[in-house]
Amino acid sequence: MSPRRSPASVGASPARAVDYQIKTLDASTWGDFAALVERHNGVWGGCWCMGFHPEGLGDRTSAARNRALKERLVREGRAHAALAYQGDACVAWCQFGPTDELPRIKSERAYQQGLTRLPDWRITCFFVSRRHRGKGAAAAALDGALSEIARLGGGVVESYPADMPDEKLASGFGHNASVAMFERRGFERARPISKTRWVVSKNVTAAPPTPDRA
Repeated sequence: MSPRRSPASVGASPARAVDYQIKTLDASTWGDFAALVERHNGVWGGCWCMGFHPEGLGDRTSAARNRALKERLVREGRAHAALAYQGDACVAWCQFGPTDELPRIKSERAYQQGLTRLPDWRITCFFVSRRHRGKGAAAAALDGALSEIARLGGGVVESYPADMPDEKLASGFGHNASVAMFERRGFERARPISKTRWVVSKNVTAAPPTPDRA
């Protein structure tokens, strides 16, 4: 994919926006993704972005176990993410996937109480390198995820962001970004599932097939 500029990002202003190249997480980019995670001590105590997969984290989880599971899922094509690069380095990701690939969410009990139908896709997790927070990397990764969802056929996409200022999230980095960042991309609030977290959704239109995929 070509470089993507996202000035409307978590905590970013147009003057500070950075061009990021977007790649999908797969066997060829696993090493770049793993390098970012390892630079941040496994991310959130060694999660390796496994918390929303069916396997979850479990009571006896370890960073090594999570790393091995994540790599296996990636190589089997059962873990999706849009990776944001600056130069040769992966500096952020946005995790997405079909609902059966990512069945776990925060505030699940409240979510189930108001559920009428499951979405086709979920966006469940962001992470940004410390040096790139507030510079558009999360927004670029989200745009990349939505583009890839469109390429894969589109459908109803849900996420569960926090209703708080972008700047507050950028300083500590919430795992699912802000409601405002999603609303800027056409998502609508459906219902709250905690004091700060909302279900937001959008119908993403399938992208037309490219000549080599037609």
